[in-house]
Amino acid sequence: MASARKPVIVRKLSRDWCAGYAGTRFGQDSAELEILEPGGKVLRIAWDQVKWVCYVRDLPQSSDQVNPERLMHKRFAVRPRTAGLWLRMTLTDGEELEGLAANDISLVGGAGLLLTPPDTRSNTQRIYVPRQAIQSLEVVSLIGGASRAGAAGSAKAARQALEQPELFPIETDTN
Repeated sequence: MASARKPVIVRKLSRDWCAGYAGTRFGQDSAELEILEPGGKVLRIAWDQVKWVCYVRDLPQSSDQVNPERLMHKRFAVRPRTAGLWLRMTLTDGEELEGLAANDISLVGGAGLLLTPPDTRSNTQRIYVPRQAIQSLEVVSLIGGASRAGAAGSAKAARQALEQPELFPIETDTN
């Protein structure tokens, strides 16, 4: 049975961070993000202070004070192979981040973006970036976006190209 709370690291725009457990569907319908610390204390953080929320495999140890997310790669080295929208964004503090987002309505109407980071083997599995933390957003590419109708249409066009019409039909003499 899956836990009702997932381990997260919340990075604030002030570069401070905190770790704990967040509900699986926290969203921004509330004014604050609620985090349960490992010690049992509940933290409430205003959304306008949040830079990102990283869903992680495990919470950081005391030695991970500088980079607790262990997010070594913030840009893709090569074109990703997973389907989705390849996004590049500049955050309000000037930091750049790339990730893959689902190609759905949450891009337009959601309170933030849920991204798959460039290095999924790191501690960070997903990153949630609130909209107010994004200064600029660029769609780099649509990965795996070909529809089935488009693929079927191109196959039909290829078959028609192979069938060559006769320019001078052969007339048969019926005398």
